[in-house]
Amino acid sequence: MQFISEELDMRWMFVVLKLKLGLAAGLAALLLAAPVVRAAEAVDMQKRAEELKNLRWGMFICWSFSTFSGQEWTYRVKDCAFFRATEADIDQWVRTAKEAEMGYILFLTKHHDGFCLWDTKTTPRKVTNAPLGRDVLAELRKSCDKYGIKLALYFSEGEFVVDGRELPGGKCYHPGAYTPEMQKAQLKELLTQYGPIEYIWFDHAQGTGGLSHQEKIAWCKSLQPGCFIGFNHGDQTGADIRLGEKGRPGPLSDHKAAGGYMKDPPSEDYLLAEFTYPILPRHEGGAMWFYSLPKHDNLCIPAQRLYASYLGAVKYENIFSINVGPNYEGKLREIDVKTLREVGQMIRDNAEEK
Repeated sequence: MQFISEELDMRWMFVVLKLKLGLAAGLAALLLAAPVVRAAEAVDMQKRAEELKNLRWGMFICWSFSTFSGQEWTYRVKDCAFFRATEADIDQWVRTAKEAEMGYILFLTKHHDGFCLWDTKTTPRKVTNAPLGRDVLAELRKSCDKYGIKLALYFSEGEFVVDGRELPGGKCYHPGAYTPEMQKAQLKELLTQYGPIEYIWFDHAQGTGGLSHQEKIAWCKSLQPGCFIGFNHGDQTGADIRLGEKGRPGPLSDHKAAGGYMKDPPSEDYLLAEFTYPILPRHEGGAMWFYSLPKHDNLCIPAQRLYASYLGAVKYENIFSINVGPNYEGKLREIDVKTLREVGQMIRDNAEEK
């Protein structure tokens, strides 16, 4: 009986060993197959803030459904073909930024309508399913690297549809639920597949999308610890860059410089301030932040005013993001290119005088 017992014990130990080895192999396979997300590394954010301040000004590019609707917010779009562009001169965008002495481009990756300007795996509502059929963000990253321009991203936290339910008024169609998990997956794509991101400009107009600002900050910092995180309004706790939608130059101590949308108390963690406004002056009809309408193609804020804002940004160590909207053909308007080049020349002339 003792011999039989010992034999059974040996067999049982062999079975357990096989199970353990199989489980270990399975876990190893899962870890190898899964994208690697490194733990947050120690980053000197004061040093990073100085690097970002030295960029001074940049181009805020908005190109999405609203380019073709002539409205700031675009509702009820079911088909990605609504984004009907078949061309995109992305190199022109970045080349113009370089000529204007800009240090970065801030690019709209997703507006409130949920249409993604990168080849996301989270939804079919994306530019690669539109007639253009190209990953705009990937091409932008390549052009930015070519011209030595840094990249920052705009991202709408919420969408017109949350958890598969339309907001009151039935203003938008979405093919599926927009959940916190989906938002995290999208942010992971953006922060792990498109190189270093200087900062994320979160738009709070449609709420948090179910992921609190503290959760969002922690998630983004776990993926890119040196990426600054800001919110145009809403809870500012933990944000390390103050965003100024239609704001103006001003020190961090002047919270009103962030503009009228910022009604929330400042973050104790702010290290620098950004402000932005559209290159289009006030007009009737059409959008402001996106390409408006062909009848407005000659409307543009004068170069001298943009240069004054640039000088204000330098004085207060802000960064200034001037907004432009590529047109139906995916090109910057001629008047925008001309005006921005003029500002670039003013910056160079001023540098030579010093």
